[in-house]
Amino acid sequence: MSRFIVTGTDTDIGKTVFAAGLAGALKAHYWKPVQAGIEPQGDRETVACLSGLPASQILPEAYRLTTPASPHLAARIDGVEISLDRLALPEVDGPLVVEGAGGLLVPVSETLLMADLFAHWGLPVILCARTGLGTINHSLLSIEALRSRGIAIAGIAFIGDPHDENERIIPALGKVRSLGRLPLLDPLTPETLRAAFAASIRLP
Repeated sequence: MSRFIVTGTDTDIGKTVFAAGLAGALKAHYWKPVQAGIEPQGDRETVACLSGLPASQILPEAYRLTTPASPHLAARIDGVEISLDRLALPEVDGPLVVEGAGGLLVPVSETLLMADLFAHWGLPVILCARTGLGTINHSLLSIEALRSRGIAIAGIAFIGDPHDENERIIPALGKVRSLGRLPLLDPLTPETLRAAFAASIRLP
């Protein structure tokens, strides 16, 4: 069964768009366990708009926090305590795409990092990375953080304009499979995402 976690080397790199494309390609259920910040909309709404999935396959968050910040801080500001018990993977029939919040070492709570939650779940991770300046360092550090916790890496997916050298050296040094590069799309619609994903991304 295809069950993956989608994470990124940083925030705002396009992993939600990638997750929408992946969930649509796999006809999967999509779940964002912790949403921090809901203006103008949360990631669940973005995936609902872009994936082409029926509403029944876009699962509600375990925590939907209003403050756009690290989950631990957003929860504190919103007066919410995040519990590991509420973050159990949902039981669904068929494929599942789970999207993390921010990068790997973002704190979910005062005692739990996002990467530790991934290790607890035991699912393989797809790492989304920018193509531009700084991505080599961020990507290789993220790969080390995953490996140090025994988390399987299904592959790395680049997002952005082409950069042949960065797209070559990161998989080579990190010893991970490249899943391809998703270009920046304008306009970004369900149709353009579906076409770009099919043309550019190799499913793990």
